[in-house]
Amino acid sequence: MGPRTAESASKEVKMASGGRYGGQGVARQRSCSDGSNYSRRGLPNNSSSSPVLYNPKSVLKRPVSTEELQTPGGPYIKKTFTIVGDAVGWGFVVRGNRPCHIQAVEPSGPAAAAGMKVCQFVVAVNGLNVLDLDYRTVSNLILTGPKTVVMEVMEEMDH
Repeated sequence: MGPRTAESASKEVKMASGGRYGGQGVARQRSCSDGSNYSRRGLPNNSSSSPVLYNPKSVLKRPVSTEELQTPGGPYIKKTFTIVGDAVGWGFVVRGNRPCHIQAVEPSGPAAAAGMKVCQFVVAVNGLNVLDLDYRTVSNLILTGPKTVVMEVMEEMDH
């Protein structure tokens, strides 16, 4: 799987069923490199099955600064996940801007199997500190990197 341009990634819809992490014939949703999701949403009496792009609201309860994440003794703990991508992707969506956060995790995907959860803040991707990068840059690092991605995240202790 090679690098994709932003244009092709935002217009392409990839669905798969079964597979290593898929459930009993359950279709997996593909995320775009910009963090958006594609979903097939049908309207009543509408035979069109074309994908509809939507951007959900942030899952965060409040904005968090990079300084707050790095404060010693703060309410955040660091976790590291090694996620092996499959034919559909890694199974998570990154959103936000300095710092980025995990907006969604596909329940049957590789990220969920590794233990990733929504509302975690992305600290590093494959050893590169990404606290001061926006989600488009972080997504591009993941999409153009190796099939196995090592993610360091910060999670609220009481989350």
